[in-house]
Amino acid sequence: MRLPVFDENDRSTVGVETVKNMVDLYMDRGFTYFDTAHRYNDEMSEPAIREALVNRYPRESFLLTDKITLNYINQAEDQEPFFKKQLEICGVDYFDNYLVHNMGSVWYPAAQRLGTFEFIKRMQDEGYVKHIGFSFHGTADVLETILQDHPETDIVQLQINYLDWKDAGIQSQKCYEAAREYGKSVVVMEPVKGGTLINLPDEVKDILCAYCPETSPASWAIRFAASLEGVPVVLGGMSDLEQVEENTNFMQNFTPLTPQEAAMLEKAAEMIRSRTAIACTSCRYCTTDCPKNIAIPDYFCLYNNLKRLKNTSYMANQSVYYMNLTRRHGKASECIECGLCEKNCPQNLKIRDLLHEVSVAFEGTAPLKMSDK
Repeated sequence: MRLPVFDENDRSTVGVETVKNMVDLYMDRGFTYFDTAHRYNDEMSEPAIREALVNRYPRESFLLTDKITLNYINQAEDQEPFFKKQLEICGVDYFDNYLVHNMGSVWYPAAQRLGTFEFIKRMQDEGYVKHIGFSFHGTADVLETILQDHPETDIVQLQINYLDWKDAGIQSQKCYEAAREYGKSVVVMEPVKGGTLINLPDEVKDILCAYCPETSPASWAIRFAASLEGVPVVLGGMSDLEQVEENTNFMQNFTPLTPQEAAMLEKAAEMIRSRTAIACTSCRYCTTDCPKNIAIPDYFCLYNNLKRLKNTSYMANQSVYYMNLTRRHGKASECIECGLCEKNCPQNLKIRDLLHEVSVAFEGTAPLKMSDK
C-alpha cells in the first residue's frame, strides 16, 4: 500500500520499474510473501503486483495475499464478481491467502449481513484460495466475537508494534493474545506504524543509538513484531529499494529481542506517546469517501510536526506546506462532519474533532459545527 509513486499527490502513479527492482532484490534474498488489496495505491497495487511479480516469476515461487474490501460491496451478489476480477487483475488462478478487509466494530456487521465469511470459505472450498482469514482493526472483545463466530478462519492480520502494544485504544497485545488463544496464525501489519517508528523524536533516537549505534529505528520496530510467537510474517510497506535492502538485510540474520531490549522499547514507546498529538498511520482510508477531498493524513502529519518541534521558523515552514496542500485539496475548515472518514479509519480516530484542531492551528479558525450551519 506504500509503493513508490511519481507524484505524491496521486498514489495511483506507481513507479513499476522501481517496484520490479524491489521485487527482484526481495526474492533474491529468499523472501516470498506479498500483500495487496484492491484499494491500495488508488487501485493500482494489484496491477503493479501483476506486472512486477506475477508476469516475471513462476506462480509457485511466491505467496500472494489479497482482500475483499466491503466499501466496494453493496449486496452479497457483488462479492464473487469482485473476487474474480481481482484474480484477473493480479493475473493469477488462485490466492494463497484471502482476507476480509478491515474488520472491527464498524465493518464486521456488514460482513455478517453480506455473508462475506461464508463467501470466502466457498472460494476456499472451490480451490481459488488456500487459506482464509481477516485483517482486524478494533478492540479485543470484537476480535473474540469474530473468532467465536468464524472458527473456520486460518489467519488474523493484526496491527502490532511496540508503540501500540499497550495502547488502550488499539489494544495490540490483547488482540494478539486473543488470536493466539484461538490458535490462529498472526500476520503483523503496521510494524513501524506508517513511518512513526522511523521518524523518532531525538531523545528516543539517542536511547536506541546509545544501546546499539548500528541498529536502525526500522529494525528495532520490525524485530519487536517478529520476536512474537506464532508470527510467521511481518509486513513492511516498503517504498524504495533502500528500504528493501535494509529490511531484508537484518531479517536474513534475524535475532529475537532480549528482555533488556524489550524493556528499552517500552520506555521508548512512553516517550513517543508523550510527543505524538494524533496517532495517524497515513493509510489514507479516511480520504476514500471524503466529499471535500480533504488531505486528512497530510494535515495530521503537519500538525504532529508542529507539536514535536515547537520552533517558530519550523512552524512557519509547516504552514507553507499546509497552504500548498490546500490548493489541491479541501481545507480542514471545509469539513462538513459527514463522518465517512471516521467510519473508514482503522485507528478509530475522532477525525472530525481533530480537523477542528488542525484548522485552528493552520487557519486560525475552526470549521462550523453542523449544529451551527
